[in-house]
Amino acid sequence: MTAVEQARVRVGTIALPAAWLLLVAAAQAAALVLVWRFFVRTERGQLFDTIALAGNQIGQDEVDGPANTILNAVSVVSLAVATVVIAVIALARGRVLLTVVVTLFVIAANVTSQMFKWGLYRPNFGVDPERLSAGNSFPSGHATVAMSVAIALVLVLPPRARGVGAVVGAVYAGVAGVATMSLGWHRPSDVVGSVLIAGAWAAVAGFLLVLAQGREIAVRSGDARPFAVALLALAGVLLLVAASAAFQMTDAVSSTPIDELGRRRLLIAYAGAAAGITGATAVVMALILSTAHRIVPWKA
Repeated sequence: MTAVEQARVRVGTIALPAAWLLLVAAAQAAALVLVWRFFVRTERGQLFDTIALAGNQIGQDEVDGPANTILNAVSVVSLAVATVVIAVIALARGRVLLTVVVTLFVIAANVTSQMFKWGLYRPNFGVDPERLSAGNSFPSGHATVAMSVAIALVLVLPPRARGVGAVVGAVYAGVAGVATMSLGWHRPSDVVGSVLIAGAWAAVAGFLLVLAQGREIAVRSGDARPFAVALLALAGVLLLVAASAAFQMTDAVSSTPIDELGRRRLLIAYAGAAAGITGATAVVMALILSTAHRIVPWKA
């Protein structure tokens, strides 16, 4: 190791990254509860989800094929294969602890999603009679699979590939999430809930890794990916702002029966929901990437 490399390597500390990861986990858990309480437990929230889903019929013939292709690749079998591939990458890099924790993270996120889907109650306010028999659909299992695999891959990739991997992973998870809405498989809030579940568990996994590795660990500042973090964060914030604007516009006409809403209004609701899904995905991925160089530190 050269003198320059030595100067860039410092001994890791526990308190700051551990506290930050706990804060990130708690914030996402709180956001998950807020999303659930509003979009599942209130009439106004259910109505917004339903209007956004009504908008997915616009141009559906063109997106059905690609959306089905994307989601058909997201299954229990594909999750198992992806988890094995991720574990192999981590083991090939000599990271046994990382292999165990990342595998447990993927399992925990997806089990939590399924438990919530079958255990949570969705009251009937009469705003979505077409899906009444489906009951609760919060959160989305497909979106949880996509997001958890994307995050796990970022954590096991070598530092040089992490930035690109995070951006590609966020795009993949975002597209998969929007696809579930486009096909009518899930409401927009179901997908956002899945993203938050995966993000919260990822922060918990990072916290455990930081504690297990202790203070005597080498952290190289050059392994951080500030450009990719900034890109994801900026894109996520802009998309969430757009989603908020669309929500306000949709809320203004929420008293109008859905079948009387025009094409433009439905499209705004649908696009706003898609922006909310992709925005949440980008922000969560930015949070994960911002601490990845500390969660998975450099080894001499």
